Amino acid sequence: MPNAFTTHLGLALPIIQGPMTGSDTPALAAAVSEAGGLGMLGCGMRSPAAMAEAAAEVRRRTNRPFGMNLFVQATPTPDDATVQAALQRLAPFYAEFGLVPERPAQWCEDFAAQFDALVATRPAVASFTFGILTAAQVARLQAVGSYVIGTATTLAEAQAWAAVGADAVCASGMEAGGHRGTFLTPTQPGATGAAPSLADFAASMVGTLPLVAQCVQALSIPVIAAGGIMDGRGITGALALGAQAVQMGTAFLTCPESAIGTAYREALTRAQATDTRTTRIFSGRPARGIVNRMMQALQADEATVPPYPVQNALTGALRRAAAQAGQADCLSLWAGQGVTQVRPMPAAQLVALLAQEWQQATAPGGNSTAGHQ
Repeated sequence: MPNAFTTHLGLALPIIQGPMTGSDTPALAAAVSEAGGLGMLGCGMRSPAAMAEAAAEVRRRTNRPFGMNLFVQATPTPDDATVQAALQRLAPFYAEFGLVPERPAQWCEDFAAQFDALVATRPAVASFTFGILTAAQVARLQAVGSYVIGTATTLAEAQAWAAVGADAVCASGMEAGGHRGTFLTPTQPGATGAAPSLADFAASMVGTLPLVAQCVQALSIPVIAAGGIMDGRGITGALALGAQAVQMGTAFLTCPESAIGTAYREALTRAQATDTRTTRIFSGRPARGIVNRMMQALQADEATVPPYPVQNALTGALRRAAAQAGQADCLSLWAGQGVTQVRPMPAAQLVALLAQEWQQATAPGGNSTAGHQ
């Protein structure tokens, strides 16, 4: 059932693989695109050179459309006292791997350089989270043929993206795994000068279904549903509310093409329905993941954790060491509330299964049990 979104991009299916920074690969994005969906590269932590290399690899594997996602962010300048206090809190965890926490060489990639690389790469889709572009930046991408999607966690954020000329909005509900993309202060819609407070993040915890319904009613551009969608019934429900596509991240994490290690995969397959929480302790920005020992141990210090990307950089070496050691207790195990429905299988096979389930659920007298294996 084509719509404006799938027709514009030439997609056979209204399925987008979520841009999971650090967990995605060119192989995953290419497999999803080749199967009829839209594969995505999460480039928030990729250098401009790495962005170009990853895009070239996707294009080597498929001639189908794909997308690239960036974090809209400024390079921070934290004071030494804040950094030292954070390192001290992390020291016991680093010590478990025989390491001493150190101030990293850089806090994050330079967004301006990443943006230039994105324009030069000209992906079919350019999506953004953590902030918002200017109208001029949106127009620059559209001028080279990229379809611009902005991430929104509230209706006000979705309207802000529409106002700067975005082609579509991804409505990211509180069920979604990984980082919350909140960038507006709910009490002052449109105020993007300061980073959202913890209260702002709490106010933005809107469920996928009401958020999609609100955005569809208020906007004239396509809305993409994200958060908690794991099977064909979820796709059907989102499209019934007026979404023109769904974005699924957690569903693709256990595909063999994803970049996550064995400990992370095992944690996903063991997780129970109530095992995810939002936390700041790994990255400094609220993100939903599976509860583990590190999350529980540092929970009391969560309010004093430096904001993203400072905390994210400070825990980077620790998380890499934990992954290499197969130690899930010190990993950021990002996952959405639908984690119990993960189905380990190749990405192309998963897309085909999702398409079958969706078609069954939308057929007259559709099978309401589609998705149960």
